[in-house]
Parts: sequence; structure tokens; C-alpha cells
Amino acid sequence: MTEKETKVIFANKNLQQEFDKLKEGKFEDRQLYLFLSRAISDIEKNPSCGIKLPEKIWPSGFAGKFAINNLWKYDLPDGWRLIYTIKANDVAILSIILEWFSHKGYERRFNY
Repeated sequence: MTEKETKVIFANKNLQQEFDKLKEGKFEDRQLYLFLSRAISDIEKNPSCGIKLPEKIWPSGFAGKFAINNLWKYDLPDGWRLIYTIKANDVAILSIILEWFSHKGYERRFNY
């Protein structure tokens, strides 16, 4: 039996462009780009390497906005958080990057 292909994509083009811009930004942006790049690589190797978030703590409207039934958090250095979902079928596992936040932004968004 062959293993399923795993791939990481962004939820939309704007998010992909935001990520790409970080590479050319100021020092903090470039650092975040490196953190996110490492996370994407880790998620591609093991989609469930993050922490699965229980639905009861998802922000209001999140499931409808992104049409998801699971939500994962990957803790990045300096308190940053990457939020993603996993979709799978018989041949592939697709991890979809939804958002990333500073620690403070994450707390606000998830009402901690």
C-alpha cells in the first residue's frame, strides 16, 4: 500500500501573497516567514503535528467561513500561532493554511 500524498496550500491567494511579502519585509517579517516556512514543512511531513482545537473554542463563524470540520494550531516561536485545517480523500491529504496570528491576536480571536 502506498502512502497518501501530503500537500500544504493557502486558503486563498491573498494569504499566499501576504506570506510571500514577509520574505522581503523588515527583520521581524523575515523571521516570521522563516517560522511559517518551517511549520509548513513540518505539516507537509506530518499533517497532524499541530494541536487539534476542540470545536467549542473555534471563533464564531469560522466553520462556515472556511467550510471546515477540523481545526489545528501550530505553535510558532515568539508566541505566533498558525491555524490550519486538514482535508483528505483516498489519494491525498491536504493541509490548508487559514491564518496566522501573534499571541495577542490569537487570544483575541479565540476569546482567551
